[in-house]
Amino acid sequence: MTPQEFQAATQCSDTAIARLDIYAALIAKWQKAINLVAPNTLPDLWQRHFLDSAQILAFAPKDTARWLDLGSGGGFPGLVIAALGMASVHLVESDQRKSAFLREAARAMGLSGVTVHVKRIEALDAPALHQAMGGVPQVISARALAPLKDLIGLAQPLAGPDTVYLFPKGRQAEDELTEARRYWTIPAAEALPSRTDPAARILRLRGLEPK
Repeated sequence: MTPQEFQAATQCSDTAIARLDIYAALIAKWQKAINLVAPNTLPDLWQRHFLDSAQILAFAPKDTARWLDLGSGGGFPGLVIAALGMASVHLVESDQRKSAFLREAARAMGLSGVTVHVKRIEALDAPALHQAMGGVPQVISARALAPLKDLIGLAQPLAGPDTVYLFPKGRQAEDELTEARRYWTIPAAEALPSRTDPAARILRLRGLEPK
């Protein structure tokens, strides 16, 4: 996928494409020292990582202005969401080198609304985080971080009652959802189709509570 094809697929702005071009160049540069993406996916960065991240924006509430991304790694999906224009995106990444990359990428792309928290998710203080964000996160995302039952355990303490959880998952999404329901009350759950992998799903969850 080319940047032009990405723009056609997402209807994003020229500014977003310029930001993502900078991001792609930085990934190629830093990848030599830090494993930001699987090496075999680097030639297909725009589809495998940029489009795969960008597609979840369509499933967020239209008025979303505060986005929390857990286990951001190389910046997926959080930094892509920020590049597309999300006002405030908070990235949580415990790895010092990856956090340094995220900060450099955000700076180079001119994304003043990006904040990087260099700590383990379990160590986050929810009230302090909410104060830093200007309120509870409206969306919490995480990509390739943990099995769903564990992922909910990390995310739910940081959420508010109306927070929407967006978790891209692979072909085992439905099985993970079934397993998670043994531990969590999940009153609203949707398994939405992925644009980058016919077998994958994006889980959109609401109202999560421990059983």
